[in-house]
Amino acid sequence: MKRRVGIVCATVAVALSSLASLPGSALADEAPAGADLEAGGLKPPAPVDADASTAPPSQPDAQLDLAKKEDSGRGLEFVWLNADVGAEYLGLQTLKSNGLVDSNIVKSKGLGAAYGAGIGVRLLVFTVGARFRLANFEDWQVWTLNAEAGLRVPLGRVEPYFTLGGGYASLGDFKGSDLGANLKSASVKGNGLDLRGGVGVDVYLTNTFSVGGNLTGEVLFLGRSRSSSVLVPAPAGGTQSEQAARGVFGEHGSGIGAGATLSAVLGLHF
Repeated sequence: MKRRVGIVCATVAVALSSLASLPGSALADEAPAGADLEAGGLKPPAPVDADASTAPPSQPDAQLDLAKKEDSGRGLEFVWLNADVGAEYLGLQTLKSNGLVDSNIVKSKGLGAAYGAGIGVRLLVFTVGARFRLANFEDWQVWTLNAEAGLRVPLGRVEPYFTLGGGYASLGDFKGSDLGANLKSASVKGNGLDLRGGVGVDVYLTNTFSVGGNLTGEVLFLGRSRSSSVLVPAPAGGTQSEQAARGVFGEHGSGIGAGATLSAVLGLHF
């Protein structure tokens, strides 16, 4: 008899436990807050959202992926140096003529070969540095030494850029005829300010070596001191005196010139 009563009590206890685990049951509602009714006190993990792995990337992630694809792989650049060679057309008195040279005796404009070199540093897309350029013309020579700032547009292996510069300009080394020898021996020289702007493009063949082209335009503000020792030969058969033949070189002179240079450029980048 006692055995039967025990079996009946155990059956009732199991039934009550099953009812308490059913959601919405009165027994479940009466369970203490926070009670864990799962077997062994463990709960199954939350279901994984099947769409999470296939969700499209956010906009910042998409931009990073695009940047990685477009990255040239060259890394950061800190120091650059380059050399250029080309042709320059320059007029010494294009914008203003005030006796800088006597165009009847010395050609005041012409086309000549230009050579240059630059060195500087780079911070992201900005560059600063210095540039020297020498241009040889038929009757004279001009050289400049400028400070230069630039803005570059990275497009992978191709980089267009823009530059602005300014500095010192020197006119001298007159040559050619007997007049040239006289001007050179008398140390006739001009000097002043050079302002330059340019546009170009570099193509990186390797991470450190580039080839490209450059077009610059410049304005020169030049002055010249007087030289009473210049001896200009009088025209053959003429009656012009030596004093008159000295012309404008016996007085102070100045001029504002303008020119343009087209160059091929070789560069190193570190």
